[in-house]
This record gives sequence, C-alpha cells and structure tokens, in this order.
Amino acid sequence: MIISMKPGASKQEIDHVCERLQELGYKSHPIVGTERTVIGGIGSGGNKEAVMESIAAAPGVESVVPISQPFKFVSKESKPGKTEIKLGKHGLGGKEFIIFAGPCSVESEEQVIETAIAVKKAGAQILRGGAFKPRTSPYDFQGLEEVGLKLLANAREKTGMAVCTEVMSTEDVSMVAEYSDILQIGARNMQNFNLLKRVGKTNRPVMLKRGLSSTIKEFLLSAEYIVTSGNPDVFLCERGIRTFETYTRNTLDISAVPVLQELTHLPVIVDPSHATGKRSLIPSMCKASIAAGADGLMVEVHPNPEKAFSDGPQSLRLPDFAKLMQDLQPYLNLWKSERGG
Repeated sequence: MIISMKPGASKQEIDHVCERLQELGYKSHPIVGTERTVIGGIGSGGNKEAVMESIAAAPGVESVVPISQPFKFVSKESKPGKTEIKLGKHGLGGKEFIIFAGPCSVESEEQVIETAIAVKKAGAQILRGGAFKPRTSPYDFQGLEEVGLKLLANAREKTGMAVCTEVMSTEDVSMVAEYSDILQIGARNMQNFNLLKRVGKTNRPVMLKRGLSSTIKEFLLSAEYIVTSGNPDVFLCERGIRTFETYTRNTLDISAVPVLQELTHLPVIVDPSHATGKRSLIPSMCKASIAAGADGLMVEVHPNPEKAFSDGPQSLRLPDFAKLMQDLQPYLNLWKSERGG
C-alpha cells in the first residue's frame, strides 16, 4: 500500500505511521518529498482492509492506496497522473517533448562544443555524451572519464544545455553528479542494484535504460530500487532488446512505450540509435516513438561519424540531425496538441 501524508505532516506523525505499519507486520519505506512524504507499506500481515483503515485513521495521513503490482512506488496505481521531472530549464513528462542529443563518446573539447552548439540550434534541449563508456571489448575506447566530464560541463556553460551522462560504478556517482545534471544508468547496469540504490540517494534526475534482455517487469523493479532509495526523479529509456535478429544492432520494442505508459507514471523516452545501430533507420524509429506516446528521444550525433571513437555507424551527422528535427515537427505538433500543449 502507499500512504500519502498531508502536506506539512510532522516528523512525529510520519514516525507514528511507520511504527504502526511495523506493528501490523509491514515494512515501511518513507520517501520525503519537497511538499509531502509518501510511505510505502510492504507486506501481507493481517486483514488488508482492516490494516488500511487503521493507517488511514492515523494523524497526518491524507490517503491510503492499495497496490497490486510488485513495483509499488513507480506503479500508476500509486499515482494515476504523470510525473513531470525538471531537467534544467525543461520538464520531461508534461507538455514538452524532450530531445537528448550528442556524441556517444566525448572525444575532445572541439568535438563536444561543436556538437552541443549544433544540436541546440536544431532544437535539442539536453546534451548527452559519454565520459565513461562500458564496452563489450576491453580493448575498445573506454572514455575520457573525469576529463570528459569537465568537457561536458564546459559545453553546458557555453550553451546553457543540461548535461546527461552515464555513471558506471558506485565509486563514481559523486564525481559524475558534480559535473552533470542527469545521471544515466546504462543497459548493462540496469540490475546493478548497489548502483541503483546509490543514485537513489542523490538529488540528480536518473535516466534508467532497459537491460539488453530484460522484461518490462524487471525494468520497472529496477526503477523501484532508485525510488525506494529516496530519489523520485526517475525516467525510463527503451533502447532496444536482444533478439535473434542480426540486421539491426538490437530490436526496438516499440510496444514497450504504450505498455510502460499504462503501468507507470514515470516518463518514457526512446533511444533509436542504440536500438537500430544504423543511422538510416533512426528517422523512422523517431517518428514511430512519437506516435507510440514517448515523452522524448535520445539521438546520437557526431560532427564526423566516420572518425568517431565509438558507435559511428549509428551517429547522425550534424546536418542530418537538423533535417531530422525539421521532419519531426508535424509529428511533434500533433503530439503537443494531444498533450494539451
């Protein structure tokens, strides 16, 4: 069950509800927000209806909602409306469609600045770029690490764009959070539970990518780890899953977008670059993602993909990205009209 406390509920009232839950055989998971505290009651002790009535009568309680899904806090049962997450000057999950764009890997100051200026001019709101790169082969380029983070922060200063970059280990969370605005959890780390709990203790929004072979239930339970650790600002990224098909890098599970929109209040974006691995397919998959109800897109862009340190074949050239943004406008206009924007 999810217990919403009244705005301004005292610490004594919150502690009393947690103690009462424990007395009734439930574990309590309080999450303190800016306006109110929400408490998750996890367990199956006693008569559930009687337990809910008892908790609802406690001082400071506004509402008690039963949750049938295994993912409690991220379920739409706990919050029927959409969560809107502040990303720099923009809001994801509301009436604004958010485009994340930038290079797979940060390679140099010239590369990242040129890309940031170009994608912002074309209409992207968030700069993405990898300072730490999880690679299948240990011999591939692993990223510039802290130097790359500093280059991204410099690009933010020059363009005003919020920065999204990946964090790969618990030891690096504080450093990455110092330089970036949004923490990315990559597909390979979707079930790195220590890392999920660690980013859950930060005050940075977290983008969680779906694992290569993960079910939607597993995806949402991973998001639950972050939220129950104290960070409600989580959004999901469908980036394709591994199937028997080899023509594309992965198989974009476009049906995951409306499924997630039915199950969770968290915003959902799509990464067609990693899903397809082919720049020729990215425009079509962007349009399909918008039509499926995504809240945003993440697209890899590079000034010279042929010389990219990583993922050149799936990176759009700067003019191609500008053209893509123009081609997407009719789809985005329809999306905004449906959202009331």
